[in-house]
Amino acid sequence: MKAVFAALLANLGIAVAKFVAFFFTGSSSMLSEAIHSLADSGNQVLLIIGNRRSKKESDAHHNFGYGRRRYIYGFVVAIVLFLVGGVFSLYEGIHKFQNPEPLEDWWIAVVVLLVAIVLESFSLRTAIQEANHARGDRSIPRFVKDSRQPELPVILLEDIGALCGLCFALIGVGLAVITDNGRFDAMGAMAVGLLLIVIAIFLAIEMTAMLVGESALPEEVVAIRAALESSDGVLRVIHLRTLHVGPDELLVAAKIAIAHSATGIEVAQDIDAAEAALRAAIPSAKYVFLEPDIERPAEL
Repeated sequence: MKAVFAALLANLGIAVAKFVAFFFTGSSSMLSEAIHSLADSGNQVLLIIGNRRSKKESDAHHNFGYGRRRYIYGFVVAIVLFLVGGVFSLYEGIHKFQNPEPLEDWWIAVVVLLVAIVLESFSLRTAIQEANHARGDRSIPRFVKDSRQPELPVILLEDIGALCGLCFALIGVGLAVITDNGRFDAMGAMAVGLLLIVIAIFLAIEMTAMLVGESALPEEVVAIRAALESSDGVLRVIHLRTLHVGPDELLVAAKIAIAHSATGIEVAQDIDAAEAALRAAIPSAKYVFLEPDIERPAEL
């Protein structure tokens, strides 16, 4: 959440500056960027609310807790980013392209955009530093694709999109000033809108996959199987199923083979030991269900 709060503070300040710059310059790119930063700020507020509401304890109606609320709020963020940011910026750009207007006090827009690039760079650096703690050996794109936690991928994509959008706006404003043609400013706004729409669609796809339910990461599945099979009394894992019921909560269901000569007490002890080994290897395994079965020669 450190990256979320850092991005929220940066975007609020940047949004105010962009709206002031738009007031003085009338730049479509500046208005699109102001709406972009305002939408990003709202997105971060939604992520914070979703994170806090997901911590509600499980009850009779939700036996596996409320962890998936974080996915729901992440999906809402994608929709907000699409509707508020992308569609509005695209509409504004098309409107100003059809009815171009000269820029006034253009230097204000350039200064604000340059300052915003610096601030967004700091926000992105914080997000990357936080992601480095969780991504392991995976690349940033692979981490965004594989992550079961919605906040960091959303912030990473938002910050990268914000930096690209600022560059598009700066190029649009610069070309509009050099050529004295307001259509370049409008093209910058359209580029920002299209970028936001692409990011929003990607985020919506990823959040949908999380909502449907994703299994543990491949390396986690290997660790789960190894922990169970290394436990005394477990001959092998016959079947294994995993499911994320929340970003930090994993459900593990497995059928384990035990010796046919084991007594009821020994089976219970073996299951307890296997569960303890599993939880030690994968702390996020909050719900563990182990079904013992007798090892048969045909299964070997």
